[in-house]
Amino acid sequence: MTREVPTAPSARPKKITAPWVAAAAEANRAGADRRLVVVTAYDFQQARVADAADVDVVLVGDSLANVVLGYDDTLSVTVDEMLHHVKAVRRGLSRALLVADMPYGSFHLSPQSAVENGIRFVKEGGAEAVKLEGARPKEIAALVDVEIPVMAHLGLTPQSIHRFGGYKVQGRGDAADALLVAAREVEEAGAFSLVLECVPAGLAAEITAALSIPTIGIGAGAGTTGQVLVYHDLLGMEERIAPRFVRRYAELGRASREALEAYAADVRAGRFPSDDESYGDPSRPTPSDTEPLTKLYGA
Repeated sequence: MTREVPTAPSARPKKITAPWVAAAAEANRAGADRRLVVVTAYDFQQARVADAADVDVVLVGDSLANVVLGYDDTLSVTVDEMLHHVKAVRRGLSRALLVADMPYGSFHLSPQSAVENGIRFVKEGGAEAVKLEGARPKEIAALVDVEIPVMAHLGLTPQSIHRFGGYKVQGRGDAADALLVAAREVEEAGAFSLVLECVPAGLAAEITAALSIPTIGIGAGAGTTGQVLVYHDLLGMEERIAPRFVRRYAELGRASREALEAYAADVRAGRFPSDDESYGDPSRPTPSDTEPLTKLYGA
């Protein structure tokens, strides 16, 4: 993939593209400070918020299965379910790069199945790139060959939890060399970036230094080119679990619950709706609603 050469360390385009993201590693080596900001989103409003916050990449992750659809893991979510949410996020974005996560089973059978499903995410969903878990150089190369940029994903890949035996840190001990080899393989296959999830910080930094494409960490320390977090985690909307690598920037789960409790209390006590929150008939005013009606109808 062609790498963009930055014209200035702070250069930021009006529209983020896969080549601009791909160039981040080389830009940093040239003296720029291009730390990539990636966040997941699953609907129109979340996409609008992410775009307004000036994030670089919005990923419609298969974490949709857990935090939105209520599945126990990511393995159950389907291509059609993912597409539904990719389309919604597409309508909310104007600047950020939109990446669609390819769910379990959508690329595992063959490079051809990867291409067929990848094309659906681009043509039907409006995605500008796809993300693919695991060391799958053949599938990555096939997608790149049909002009679909690919974000690779190594380390803890949730679609492989049965093989891993659970959600465990990857790349410790002798497994570090294999992870480095896999990172080079996905780069050579044409991936424009690489997510590293739950790997030792030192190994993530070593992989970052060894590659010409940017790395995006999640539970991989500060030595990667960028970082990604799940929308519901960083905003405190997901309260069931709190992974070590998550920093909560808000507590919207608690705030939402408290707001709903206050609403329920007002309804039960007859405090909601008030006269100002109700509609009346201006031709039949009563002493109790004359003032609110005057305000409402502008009479």
